[in-house]
Amino acid sequence: MITYPANHGTVVVASRSANAKQAVQALAEGLSHDHLGGIIFFCSAEYDLEGLAAALVSAFPTVTVSGCTTAGEITPQGYDRGSIVAIGFDRRVFALETALVDDLDRFALSDAQPLVDGLIERCRRQALAPVNEHSFALTLLDGLSSREEQVLATLDAALGRIPSFGGSAGDDNHLAHTHVYARGRFHSRAAVVVMINTCLPFEVFSTHHLMPLSHKLVVTEADRERRRVMELNGLPAARVYADLVGIEPHTLGPSVFARHPLAVQLGGQHYVRSIQRANADGSLSFYCAVENGIVLTAMQPAPLLDDLNNMLQGVTARLGQPSLMIGCDCFLRRMELEAVQHVEQASTLLRQSRVVGFNTYGEQHHGMHVNQTFTGVALGTLPTLGK
Repeated sequence: MITYPANHGTVVVASRSANAKQAVQALAEGLSHDHLGGIIFFCSAEYDLEGLAAALVSAFPTVTVSGCTTAGEITPQGYDRGSIVAIGFDRRVFALETALVDDLDRFALSDAQPLVDGLIERCRRQALAPVNEHSFALTLLDGLSSREEQVLATLDAALGRIPSFGGSAGDDNHLAHTHVYARGRFHSRAAVVVMINTCLPFEVFSTHHLMPLSHKLVVTEADRERRRVMELNGLPAARVYADLVGIEPHTLGPSVFARHPLAVQLGGQHYVRSIQRANADGSLSFYCAVENGIVLTAMQPAPLLDDLNNMLQGVTARLGQPSLMIGCDCFLRRMELEAVQHVEQASTLLRQSRVVGFNTYGEQHHGMHVNQTFTGVALGTLPTLGK
């Protein structure tokens, strides 16, 4: 068991026990106190999820618990796998309200507005701080639903001025089954929205370490629903991409995609559209939306550790030393760190800034679905609470 002590309204506990009941017991021992108002957790998909859900309900029968499965966890020690990490929020500092979207395919603005209005109203009743100025939303989505863009755009319209961030659930890179957790069980093809109102200062952030090159690729044939590109520049997509990075198509894989991403330019900014896999028919499947006619720019990575360190230092300069940061870190970034053996150095930076969170199949920032970013929220400090 790894813990952060109660400080400025949060307690963090992580367990590496592979037994679901024992892992939750460790969480309960570290998180439970008289003012516990809500829990958010991130867990390995290798757990017995049914057993984990039952253990969570038993351990926290009166506390709202939300979470998701991961492609790796960020604990108080840094990057980890096969673990569960949970954040407990003190109700004197945080008002947490949660909603479940259990049908992503039919979710529309007519559903989003009352959902958000209900979250806001329930937070407002707790009278901690003015809701519109002192709240943010965390979104956790099924990472294999292919519905992130539509759902996030709809939620963003309903949230208005309230900032949002989040991540798509993972499954330890198996790309088979991802889950979010709410109402006492795990769900697929679903999303969880957590509204957090607090008197603490905070900053929602996003960063990436990728720089545009001059090479442009036009999507000339795509299946938007399946996020699959058949042709780039009028030729088989996998062949064009392989030629771009200088390898044979049969050698394409996640490590190549992590080092040689593509991006779409919107409003002067580049938003990464990461490749998920190369298919036998010569097409490429993506983690984000793709469609006919978009222009993809080849990107190259700058030093990831430098970008991460600069971002963390910038947040600290603006906010002061964070009491906690919740991070949604693309699993392709972690894969890149592993390839160059920089995981320990990155873990040190995350540990120093009190970052906890998870490796995602996509990140969410102000209604945008993006890839290969580190996105999250930094929480500031207030005088330490009494017991």
